[in-house]
Amino acid sequence: MRRLTRYLIRRLDRLLRKQQGVFEYWDDPGCMFRASTGRARHAIRLPDGEIPVGAEVLQLHFWNEHMPQTPAEGPDLALAVRAQRMLIASLRGFAGRIQDDATFAGYRAVGGATVLFAAGDASSGERLFQRLGFSVFPYRNPLGRFGEFWENLYTWALMWAFNAASLQKRDLLQLQRTEVWMSAEEFLARYGTREE
Repeated sequence: MRRLTRYLIRRLDRLLRKQQGVFEYWDDPGCMFRASTGRARHAIRLPDGEIPVGAEVLQLHFWNEHMPQTPAEGPDLALAVRAQRMLIASLRGFAGRIQDDATFAGYRAVGGATVLFAAGDASSGERLFQRLGFSVFPYRNPLGRFGEFWENLYTWALMWAFNAASLQKRDLLQLQRTEVWMSAEEFLARYGTREE
């Protein structure tokens, strides 16, 4: 029964990715992200300027099949180091794709939402994303808590289907989403492979 449930969750994930236009920008097995294009649902205030509502943005989505597997005994330092290296390489890979593909010209910001940490919790996850150059904000679903519950349920199901050990000490009702954003200009300056 568990195998069938995991299979169905993965099929649903594939269907939703297709519907939302999520694409693979780099086929390296160490790439932690897929991406999609979209528009800012609210103004995003960044250190180098404000991204207005409706501006074109590039959204990062964790690539579940490529996420490092959490050991049964829980995360350790080796896992954290490996994940950080994969994260940086994945950001560099995306910056390279943006620079090489003219269809991405004009996009104003790079970022997305995660449940890996809560905004303002001073966790190692929050500090890592800030060191990587992202600004961190509390997440706002247009449907409020109702919408957040269904997003969190879906995320919890994905974590269970792809990396069940990562759910240790994670209660579905306690999950909090966080937004992380960086201007596209700053993103390319930090992670791009050539001078603009």
